[in-house]
Amino acid sequence: MKKQLLPIAILLAVTGTLKSQIAIGKPTVTNASVSLEFADTENRGFVLPYVETKTGITSNGTIIYDTTDHKVKYLKDSGIWTDLSVDNAGTADILIQTNKTESMTAKSVIGSAAATDNTPGMLVLSDTNKAMILPKVTSPHLNIIDPAPGMMAYDTVKRQLAVYNGKFWTFWKP
Repeated sequence: MKKQLLPIAILLAVTGTLKSQIAIGKPTVTNASVSLEFADTENRGFVLPYVETKTGITSNGTIIYDTTDHKVKYLKDSGIWTDLSVDNAGTADILIQTNKTESMTAKSVIGSAAATDNTPGMLVLSDTNKAMILPKVTSPHLNIIDPAPGMMAYDTVKRQLAVYNGKFWTFWKP
């Protein structure tokens, strides 16, 4: 997993320092209110980082895949983690990263203040007036053939956030 993310992180680090908006899999973002946007033409989602311990994570809005209970979670309020998976019967094979040493300083920042941002995290969207657009997938539970645990996408049919915990998809609508 980390080997797959390294080229993307390097690309984002180099590109992120040149401009404050990134489009992946498409030539441009849709509008000025977007920091990071993914192409919606393929049946792929965005895979969250696998985290074995949440100790030290303090930034509200952080989204992770927690390998201790196989759930996608976000830090909602000063240490309160909110479960987005609902079902705890998920699975994840983390053997690929077990023998690896993580660089705690590896980080990519996208935003107008990327060079000076000190928010902890491996991918930080630093602008306060821009958002990330997830990959848009028609029925991800049917069309993403081999989803990875911790995957997220926007379901264009149900018009909901789709979250995969390694075994089940969960759908969220405001």
